[in-house]
Amino acid sequence: MQQASSLKTRLEYRLAQQLFHTRWLPRSPRTQRLTMRLFQRCADAGHPAALSLYGHMLFHRSRAPQDKARGARYVLQAAHGGDVRAQYQAGQIHEHGCALYPARHDHAVTWYARAGEAGHALAAARLERAYRDGELSLPVDPERAAYWAVLASAGQASSGQPSSGQASSGQTLARQASPGSANSALANGQPVPGQSARQDGVTLDKAEAQQRH
Repeated sequence: MQQASSLKTRLEYRLAQQLFHTRWLPRSPRTQRLTMRLFQRCADAGHPAALSLYGHMLFHRSRAPQDKARGARYVLQAAHGGDVRAQYQAGQIHEHGCALYPARHDHAVTWYARAGEAGHALAAARLERAYRDGELSLPVDPERAAYWAVLASAGQASSGQPSSGQASSGQTLARQASPGSANSALANGQPVPGQSARQDGVTLDKAEAQQRH
């Protein structure tokens, strides 16, 4: 029964993606409502990509605070599940804060480090800038800034962002630039936010969806 439910969720997510990306379909309010409803059902079922994408939609496009908070929970759940794009978004949530999650630079650095080491160019670039300019409550450290600059360049040169659990080819180059792992040496040993996130009328244009990674 659980296997059938998982298959149904995967099929619904694939349908939602097709509705979202197919150009020839009319972008009617009815189609958008159906698409968002499918994304929500998949997210509620724990589908990692749906948690990341739909959470991003809710957090950035919703006007109601409760919807933004639900979006943040979805994103953090996906981040804890290893989704690299969600880990970068989690860093942004903790950097800038929201009603449910006040700004925590230590948590932001941890998530940026996880995403950056997995090959996310924007996350690595954010840490490079933070160490270069002394942002995110970090000290100015040219050596660490150079480390993250290498990872950012490698991520930009790669063809798209890696899926969760995949290592970027730039990790080897970066480790040659600076000893130790980013999660310990570069995240300053900060604790990772809680072990798991609780599961608990938005639209998004395609250009914004692509910009999230």
